[in-house]
Amino acid sequence: MVARLVVAAPASGHGKTSVATGLLAAFAARGLTVSPHKIGPDYIDPGYHALAAGRPGRTLDPWLVGEERIVGLFRHGAATPVPADLAVVEGVMGLHDGAAGRGEFSSTAHVARLLDAPVLLVVDCTAMGRSAAAIVAGLAGFDPRVRVGGVVLNRVGSDRHEMILREALAEIGIPVLGALRRHDELATPSRHLGLVPVAERAAEAVRTVRALGEVVAEAVDLDAVLALARSAPELSEPAWSPSEAVRYAPPVGVNFPEPGPDHPHKQGTRPVVAVAGGAAFTFSYAETAELLTAAGAEVVTVDPLHDETLPPGTAGLVIGGGFPEVYAEQLSSNAALRRAVSQLAASGAPVAAECAGLLYLARELDGRPMCGVLDVEATMTRRLTLGYREATAVGGSALLPAGAVVRGHEFHRTTTSPGAGVGSAAAWRWSGPDGRERTEGFVTGNVHASYLHLHWAGNPQIAVSFVAAARAAALSGTRP
Repeated sequence: MVARLVVAAPASGHGKTSVATGLLAAFAARGLTVSPHKIGPDYIDPGYHALAAGRPGRTLDPWLVGEERIVGLFRHGAATPVPADLAVVEGVMGLHDGAAGRGEFSSTAHVARLLDAPVLLVVDCTAMGRSAAAIVAGLAGFDPRVRVGGVVLNRVGSDRHEMILREALAEIGIPVLGALRRHDELATPSRHLGLVPVAERAAEAVRTVRALGEVVAEAVDLDAVLALARSAPELSEPAWSPSEAVRYAPPVGVNFPEPGPDHPHKQGTRPVVAVAGGAAFTFSYAETAELLTAAGAEVVTVDPLHDETLPPGTAGLVIGGGFPEVYAEQLSSNAALRRAVSQLAASGAPVAAECAGLLYLARELDGRPMCGVLDVEATMTRRLTLGYREATAVGGSALLPAGAVVRGHEFHRTTTSPGAGVGSAAAWRWSGPDGRERTEGFVTGNVHASYLHLHWAGNPQIAVSFVAAARAAALSGTRP
C-alpha cells in the first residue's frame, strides 16, 4: 500500500508549494523515503519537490496523459528508483478548479478521487477569522467523493489569531494538523512564468528547502499527517511501465530503415539521443528520458550554456522548455554548440523542440543569434499565452504521423515571426479559445519545433518514432 495524501488549497497563492515541499523535506529528515508528485502541467514546482525528496518530481495531469494513466504513473513514480514510504501530491490552483470549460477535469479534486487519496487543505488565513472554517466547510462539502482529512493554517498572525481559527474549525469537525506563522524570508522568488527554477538558484534553493522542512516539522503534526496518508486504501491498478508503454504503442506511421543483421545497431548498440538540460532548459518530464531509453536510445544530457559539443555519436536531440530568454546572451555566445546543433539538424537527424527549444532553434532571440535551424525571429513580449490545447498533426514528422491527435499545453511570453524563406510546414492545427482554427509550430526535414508542451507518457509512440529516426540517422553515417 502506498501511503499518500494530496496537498490542496482554496486557490493559488495559499502556500501549497511551500507546505508540500516542507512536508517532503521534514519526512525525509526523519528517514522516510518520500515520493513527490504535482498535479497539472507545471515543471517548476516538481524541481523544489525533487530537491526535498532526493528523487524526481513527477507530474500527474489527466489532460496530458489521460485519466486512465494517472494511477499507473503515480505508482511508477512512488516505486522509482525505490519504493517510497510516503507520497505527497501537490495540487493545482484551487481544489475544484479544472480545465477551462471541462468542469472538474484535471482539477486537484479529480486527481485526488482517481488516487483515492485524502486531502490536506492549506488555507492562507491572512486577515481572516471564522470565515476560514466556512471556506473549508464549503470545499469539503462541494464534492462528497473528495475526503478532506485535515487543514494546515498558513500565515497565522498571532497566538490569538490561531486560537480563533482552531475554535472555528473545531465546530465543523475537520482537524487542524498545523499552523504556520508568516515567514516572508522563505518565499521563493518569482518572475514572468512563475517561480524561479531550482537549477537557477542552486545553493540558495537548497537552503530554502531545508528551512521549509524545519519550519514545517516544528509547526505541523507530522505524525497526524502520516496517519492521514496511511488511511488511503490499497490501489489495485499496476504501476505504469516505460517498456510496456513503448511495446504497446500504436503504429507511428513513419517508416525508417531497420539495421541489417551485421550492423552494430542490430547487435545492441543504442543510438545516442541528447536531451538539453542545465539552467536554461529545466522543463522536462522524467518519463521522457525513461521512454526514450525504453525505446532503445542511450540518453545523454547536454547543457547549451556550457557544453561546446554534442555528446559523441549524437543521432537525435530533444530540447524541452525553460527560460532561454533569460540566458539569451550566454546561449548566443556558445557559437560552437549552436553550429553543432545546426549541423545535426541539417544532417537529417531528428530534433524535437518545445517552446524554449523552438526559440533556441530560431535564427535569433531578442536580437541575439541562435542556432538558425529555423528562419524565425523570436522576441519576448508582455502577453502571456497560456492554456490546454487539443492539437492535430498537420503532416507526418519524426514524432507522429499526419492526423495524430494530442493534448498539450502552451505557456510562454514570447512570439515568433517567420522569415520570408522559412521553408517549413506547420506542426499543429487546433481551435483557439475564440473558436478560430489556427496552425502553430514548424516541421522541416526531421526537425519538429513548437510552443506546444507534450507529456510523452500520454503519447509513447513519439518515443518509438523518434528513436527509430535516430537509429536511421546513426545508420546513414551523415551525422556531423
